[in-house]
Amino acid sequence: MKRWRWAVLLAALSGLFISAAAAETVVKGAGASFPYPCYSQWTYKYYEVTGVKVRYQSIGSSAGMTQIKAGTVDFAGSDVPLEPEKLKEFGLVQFPMLVGGIVPIVNLKGAGSGGLRLTPQVLADIFLKKITRWSDAAIARENPDLNLPDQEITVVHREDGSGTTFIFTNYLSKISPEWKAKVGNDKEVDWPTGIGANQNEGVARKVMQIEGSLGYVEYAYAFQNRIPYALVRNHDGHYIHPSTETFVAAAFKADWRQTPGFFMILTDQPGKFSWPIVGATFILMSKSQANPGQARAALKFLDWAYRHGQEIARKLHYVPLPKNVVRMIEATWTQEIKAFNGAGIWPPAEAAASRQEKVSP
Repeated sequence: MKRWRWAVLLAALSGLFISAAAAETVVKGAGASFPYPCYSQWTYKYYEVTGVKVRYQSIGSSAGMTQIKAGTVDFAGSDVPLEPEKLKEFGLVQFPMLVGGIVPIVNLKGAGSGGLRLTPQVLADIFLKKITRWSDAAIARENPDLNLPDQEITVVHREDGSGTTFIFTNYLSKISPEWKAKVGNDKEVDWPTGIGANQNEGVARKVMQIEGSLGYVEYAYAFQNRIPYALVRNHDGHYIHPSTETFVAAAFKADWRQTPGFFMILTDQPGKFSWPIVGATFILMSKSQANPGQARAALKFLDWAYRHGQEIARKLHYVPLPKNVVRMIEATWTQEIKAFNGAGIWPPAEAAASRQEKVSP
């Protein structure tokens, strides 16, 4: 009798452990480091309010693309928008999550944030290794009040496949025909000069360590680490500071409705108050889902971020998407993300009941 009772008790406990393990959902994402400061805070807050864990690895856009194609993550982050043909080829759905800005960061004595001014051509020529010293006349002309040292410029660039690099080199390709012809626009390029580092975090660290260095990062990394940034003259010929407002100005005319697959590049936009190096960061998910429950859990997190994560994004100087764009995105989820048997995944019953919740203005 005692043995029988112990067997029943052990079976019951085993069932409880299995149920608890099954009940714990862990959503997995990986990819771009551009939005990581915001995504990391979103995942922390989401766990606080829902108890659902979301693990996002900041490994770069190329690595994120590899993982989503292999099916090892529920969603990938990328700053490199895919053309509709590529989305179809890979069986993926793409949609924007945030807009942010990229800034040149410097470690230069006497140059605080905004203290150094660079024309687009000078910025390109530094990365082309045509300008190699801080005392160069082309830099001095724009900075008459700075005591520029006769010091070598150490360029710091990404060495991993990077959406941040894609946006930065897209900008350089637009403003410098020589850059476009010799180097081009991609996630990885053959850099004419400089030393490499992985992810935005790595570039930020190296610039902080090396006196006389110049690199490029998403603005949140400069803001959080208090790294001085340089101003870049914009399309309309004005020097303005990077901020949520100047990123909004650059993205203001983006027409997402008329853009198949949400393919959008926002560099070198016109406007007196437009920051010149701005880009959207995207999420990629598989159209056909082997585990609908897991996909639904990922979409619930992303829906929460759109509706409740705006303040976190703004504090880090990212731009949340307007509510009409969020509606378009979630309609795409309903139309395109399906289970293997063709059944819909979004919206879940509880989301359908609260679709009037406020999203970002």
